[in-house]
Amino acid sequence: MESVTQSFVAVLDFGAQYGQLIARRVRDLHVYSEIVPCDISASELAKMAPSALILSGGPASVYAKDAPRVDPGIFELGLPVLGFCYGHQIMAVTLGGAVSHADKGEYGPASLERLGTSELLVSTPGEQTVWMSHRDSVSHVPEGFSVTARTETCQVAAMECAERRLYATQFHPEVRHTAYGRRILENFLFGICRLEPSWTMDSIIDQKVAQIREQVGGDRVILGLSGGVDSSVVAALMHRAVGEQLTCVFVNHGFLRKGEPELVEEVFRDQFNIPLVHVHAEERYLRLLAGVTDPEQKRSRIGTEFWKVFFEEAQRLDGVRFMAQGTIYPDIIESGARKTGGKASTIKSHHNLIPFPKGVHFDLVEPLDHFFKDEVRELGLALGLPPKMVFRQPFPGPGLAIRIIGDVTAEKLEVLRNADAVVREELDAYNERLYEQTGERNSEHSCWQYFAVLPDIKSVGVMGDERTYARPIILRAVESADAMTADWARLPYDVLARISGRIVSEVAGVNRVVYDITPKPPATIEWE
Repeated sequence: MESVTQSFVAVLDFGAQYGQLIARRVRDLHVYSEIVPCDISASELAKMAPSALILSGGPASVYAKDAPRVDPGIFELGLPVLGFCYGHQIMAVTLGGAVSHADKGEYGPASLERLGTSELLVSTPGEQTVWMSHRDSVSHVPEGFSVTARTETCQVAAMECAERRLYATQFHPEVRHTAYGRRILENFLFGICRLEPSWTMDSIIDQKVAQIREQVGGDRVILGLSGGVDSSVVAALMHRAVGEQLTCVFVNHGFLRKGEPELVEEVFRDQFNIPLVHVHAEERYLRLLAGVTDPEQKRSRIGTEFWKVFFEEAQRLDGVRFMAQGTIYPDIIESGARKTGGKASTIKSHHNLIPFPKGVHFDLVEPLDHFFKDEVRELGLALGLPPKMVFRQPFPGPGLAIRIIGDVTAEKLEVLRNADAVVREELDAYNERLYEQTGERNSEHSCWQYFAVLPDIKSVGVMGDERTYARPIILRAVESADAMTADWARLPYDVLARISGRIVSEVAGVNRVVYDITPKPPATIEWE
């Protein structure tokens, strides 16, 4: 765990699909939270000095042979503990209660009835809608616990032992579908644990700046700047901390969207006055990809070449000891889950993912390695980055090269770059109109991601009474919350007509626009 000065909540992960969501919900309430493996020992946990614990849900049955367990000693640490779903059940069986297999499972919305008084459910209605996902349920509560809620199917939907500050729910307060889930979390964090909502952007920036200065001292730092959200926020944060000790290397592979290289120069060289090395490698990359059509080959060559170019530039700089990079918390969690068979663990760096050349090594600085993506964006705004950079849409590292189906040429890049600019301009405006109407930045019908794809075909058309044989453009626009699933955006016909009309009339070499209306799954958001 990274050093923190404020209170924090440790989330013990039992393989929950909502594990990251729990930590994010706690942070939304301005309390720092961190995910730790469920099999952590009580002594290890005590050394981390958490203020409270949350036990996540999980897919297993508590009585399965390989079911994840918890050290009983954590319940003797004197900390407030809140369990959800599997965490509710593992608390029950660990402390002497019982869990049984229900005749009928409960999945989705359920009507919850409160029973008696409850510190956890205080200020919530006697009847409320919650989100369930279980087959097993607690059949006998441990000694000292009282049942505080039930549903038609689940007789122990919530239980608590206020004397020991132990609380648990079979339902999921962390999901939006639980009507009073936020209130329940507030009751736990502020009413029961007496924590202060002190994890704010101002305090975060001050803390991170101090940590960076302590780690780096007077040494120089290099950063590979892509223009993406993560590396841009790292650049602004590192510069706030160490100023001229930072040098950014911007490797321009030629696959960025229209206007993006210019934006990088404008923001970091002109606005922030950060030493910036702009490497124009466009021709080098075109030669590298000549004739390559397989998307995985494209990715591999582009990624490998990036490090070659980057380290060529890095070795021209004297006295550089540290390398900063934009690893964020989901990267850490997912790496940990892969290494532990599904249970998250904290891994402090991705040294093994960086192909340092022989005789070259930099110590890593990863100041965002405990931040979720939405927090990174918020941090970027607080540091003064422009919104158009902070809210940059998800964009693959290989860029437009994998939005061109087939081989990549300068001519195809020019066509796609111009078509994509029209798509983004029109749908940026569409989203802004929705925001003005609804007051919500992500309203029900707003687009989450949108871009153009250039397929490796041509089609017949008619323009100016003449036959054409030109390229089509595929429009992709989706609605999503997290990219795990996505649905195609139901764009108004006039918006689609305007996009199509502009692309065909403004982008040379295009005579047709088609709209991809496939959800994810079965498709992916990207085409390659």
